[in-house]
Amino acid sequence: MLTLKGEHIYLRALEPEDLDFIYIIENDERIWEMSTTQTPYSRFLIKQYLENAHQDIYDAKQLRLLISTNDGASIGLIDLFDFNPTHNRAGVGILIAEPEQRGKGYGKEALRLIKKYGDTHLRLHQLYANIADDNLASIGLFEGEGFQKVGIKKEWNLVNGIYKNELLYQYIYVH
Repeated sequence: MLTLKGEHIYLRALEPEDLDFIYIIENDERIWEMSTTQTPYSRFLIKQYLENAHQDIYDAKQLRLLISTNDGASIGLIDLFDFNPTHNRAGVGILIAEPEQRGKGYGKEALRLIKKYGDTHLRLHQLYANIADDNLASIGLFEGEGFQKVGIKKEWNLVNGIYKNELLYQYIYVH
């Protein structure tokens, strides 16, 4: 798919071979805060998820794609979730798994590709993102790609005994 291929990365559907990569990500406590996960996932549950990952976004209301470098290395995930075709909107979340892969422009390229996909294939009117107010890298990424802060959910998430604010960002497509 040309829509999902960039200069340095491409986005692709999940494959059964991605089990170990997803298992590591889903069980990395350092990122649980971003995904609001509180418990580990078994290989069995992830395998079941992968077996059903082929579901159409119109049925599942979500789409998870793997971010791969052009040489085939798996480096992250990008999700469309809460897909609402009636109102033409979806949430978007992104993760570059390893800290040494961050800051290289992969996230920016993945976000651009998913924005294009949302416009071209899903005919979205808007995307939104929920970002912790101390996640400066994500705030910079989304603002740099035209997302605007439209709200603050005060003391929204309890993280290690501390309530943290969550920011709501929106991107409205111009057609």
